[in-house]
Amino acid sequence: MRVDAPAPPRRSRWGGATGPVFVSLYTVLLLAFGLGPTGYAIYLSMTNASGQFTGLGQYVKAFGDFRFAGAFVNIGTYLALWLVTLLVLVVVLALMLHRLGRWASSALRFMFYLPGALAGVASVLVWLFMLDPSASPFSSVLHLLGQDTLADTILPSHLALVFVVIAFWTGAGGWIIVMYGALNNIPLEVLDAAKVDGASTLQLAWHIEIPMIKKWIYYMLILAFATGTQLFVEPQLVYAASGGDVSPTWSPNELAYTFAFQNGNFNQAAAVSICLLLLSLIVALFLVFRSGLFDVEEDA
Repeated sequence: MRVDAPAPPRRSRWGGATGPVFVSLYTVLLLAFGLGPTGYAIYLSMTNASGQFTGLGQYVKAFGDFRFAGAFVNIGTYLALWLVTLLVLVVVLALMLHRLGRWASSALRFMFYLPGALAGVASVLVWLFMLDPSASPFSSVLHLLGQDTLADTILPSHLALVFVVIAFWTGAGGWIIVMYGALNNIPLEVLDAAKVDGASTLQLAWHIEIPMIKKWIYYMLILAFATGTQLFVEPQLVYAASGGDVSPTWSPNELAYTFAFQNGNFNQAAAVSICLLLLSLIVALFLVFRSGLFDVEEDA
């Protein structure tokens, strides 16, 4: 007896349009608030206040400013400390959470994520209070470290580390949860096989778990680098709290703000902004190609 194969389900005439419909709004917003402003910034960076084309003239003037090199050295120091701290502590804490029981893991994940509910300004104000030896609940520790006043704590040489502490406190919790979720996607059969072969906890983490969440780690580094180059609120509030002891152009974003709103030179401000954009793009492309972040895994 002949049995006919079931007919394939009939596709709706709208089925092929679902994807474009879902991404259309994002595309409009990307053009309006992403690519559009970027194109305008590029135009400003290559013209003068009269709209005359100057080529790389605005970049040369920005590079020659006495504050330019210092701002980029500051942000480079901050990024180096921030990315290393984020990479090590987030991965280690996620691995530790993954080994805990369900209830303990849930409670700790909530605690890690909670500081991220504070806006950037609020988190800086909290930490200014925490770092003030005259008001901090950890004043004895600060005095032990030789910090007797807030001015001692927020010395220019300490700022990169201070900003790393603030950034980790507010932003690392979300990444710990992301890494925890990535670890949960590792097949249990792989982990069990490694344990049967005698892998220790450290070997399991180094040779199995970390390589299998490598793409997520690279993704975290890309976004953390891009966010770190945009540092503005933290140094601005610390500058205000220091009474002028901290430079108002500590970061490149502050320098661009000074060019635009104090000097009235939007063209040089745009040049600094494009420099930051190019720096982020170069690092992002390097990490993307290094990690194969967007490689499609084909089934065998």
